[in-house]
Amino acid sequence: MIRKPDAFVLEKEKFSINRFIAKNVKIIPSITTLILFVVAYIIGGILYGDMGFLTFRTFFSLFTDNTHLLISAVGMTLVIISGGIDLSVGSVAALSTMIIAAGNAVDYGPAMAGWGWPMPLCVLFALFAGTLLGFLMGVLIQVFNVAPFIATLAGMFFARGLCFIISIDSIPIRDAWFNGLGEWRIQLNDVLNVNNPNAKVNITIGVFIFLAILIVSVILMHATKLGRNIYAIGGNEQSARLMGLPVKSTRIFIYTFNGFCSSLAGIAFALHMFSGFGRHLIGMELEVIASVVIGGALLSGGIGYPLGSMFGVMTQGVIRKFVTFGNLMSGYARITVGVLLFLFIVMQRIVIMIADKNKEA
Repeated sequence: MIRKPDAFVLEKEKFSINRFIAKNVKIIPSITTLILFVVAYIIGGILYGDMGFLTFRTFFSLFTDNTHLLISAVGMTLVIISGGIDLSVGSVAALSTMIIAAGNAVDYGPAMAGWGWPMPLCVLFALFAGTLLGFLMGVLIQVFNVAPFIATLAGMFFARGLCFIISIDSIPIRDAWFNGLGEWRIQLNDVLNVNNPNAKVNITIGVFIFLAILIVSVILMHATKLGRNIYAIGGNEQSARLMGLPVKSTRIFIYTFNGFCSSLAGIAFALHMFSGFGRHLIGMELEVIASVVIGGALLSGGIGYPLGSMFGVMTQGVIRKFVTFGNLMSGYARITVGVLLFLFIVMQRIVIMIADKNKEA
């Protein structure tokens, strides 16, 4: 005779699951993103394996093609963990491309004179401009109590407007040093490419820039007091104030750092495109925010990891690979990202609700 489990056993098992979710509430969304990325990559291999999907070239192209998004996602992760938002990242990145292109050019068209600066100075000035804009937005948010949405929306219009004041045209970058840096490659043998064993994998300088900023952010968030303060502010700002944490300076730092990352993303994009243009990277801020949320960051703050955001960008990259290999309409990629974003927000709310209910119990 089979004995049915009594209500006490079922309730105990249910409580154990709830307790597991409550204990791992911060890491579950990011782990889910990693699993989703692996599953999507395997499905791509099954569908398009004979077309070279499961090669090192395809895998590393997720980094080389999305370097600017990966760099910007690092800075946006800190902003969202703190409970904020930044709509200016695409415009600030585009401004960096314009400063580099126009700053170094002697002339770039009829009656259009460049600034004629040395390229290293242009790069430093682009980084300074983006960092300064991030700092000013942080001051607006923290000192003048302006909502992050409004402050960064103003920053978005301001930076994009500066782009078109510099020039309404695309400006080519002809500096030999900068172009040489953009064309620099580390080549590896693509041993997974069975159709072409002699194929090479190119790893660009942008990938190393991203890895450097990722390592810095991971150390910052998980091995410093500043990182703990950022998580505390996002979790409960009022409690952080009562604990005596430096909320004001921490928040200003977050937006300053994100401005720096936005400028760095623009430089990485210029290294890929070799041009500056005011219409570069329109809509980039939405892609970055979506990547960070899909990567496991909670929009209300307090939860998120830079590595999770990296897999959020790469998951979107895999979806775009499906469109490319399957010769599909680009709209399918947008629809899929939208569905994923919706599902991840719902999942996060369910996880948080279970965790809160378990705390009350």
